[in-house]
Amino acid sequence: MLGSRWLRGLLFALPGLLLAGFGAVHPAVLDAATASWWAELHVLLLPVFPLPAVAQWLLLTSAPPWLRWPGRLAAFGFAVFYGGLDAVAGIAAGTVVHAQHGATPVVGAVFGVGDLLGHLGAGCFLAANALIVFAAISRARWRAVPGAVILLGASVSFLDSHIFWPRGVVTMIGVAVGTSWLSLAGARPDGGETR
Repeated sequence: MLGSRWLRGLLFALPGLLLAGFGAVHPAVLDAATASWWAELHVLLLPVFPLPAVAQWLLLTSAPPWLRWPGRLAAFGFAVFYGGLDAVAGIAAGTVVHAQHGATPVVGAVFGVGDLLGHLGAGCFLAANALIVFAAISRARWRAVPGAVILLGASVSFLDSHIFWPRGVVTMIGVAVGTSWLSLAGARPDGGETR
């Protein structure tokens, strides 16, 4: 059914689109004026950041086990480490700056931990997407190539753009388009997976 096929594509695009929307309202800098919103925004993001990992997990469903399980482990790593970044550099840093009425050396230490978690999470995101791309091209051939190129490009950009405006927002839109495209490239017209 065509409707369910396009609904599938929309559902796979949704995590990236949500993150792009949050990125558009993310403060550019953390200071006394933005600290409260910074912390609140990252509380709102807690249930959103794991959603790309869910999409990755599902995109790996029809992959051979030797791709599926390392890919799912990387997706899990993304959810864990990037969730840690959100909690530390988002909620904790925003709370510290708000309580101290400005940035202090404590915030630098908090960001140091958050940056490490973010780099690990973004690396896991890239690894999972590389395995997804390999599986999708193996299965769907040329139909997967545009989505693969977009998703890999966005995954590399995500290593340092995160969701910050403007590049991070464009990156998340790329993730949305790439995951949606790959979900459609590997789907049969009846909504099932091609093998």
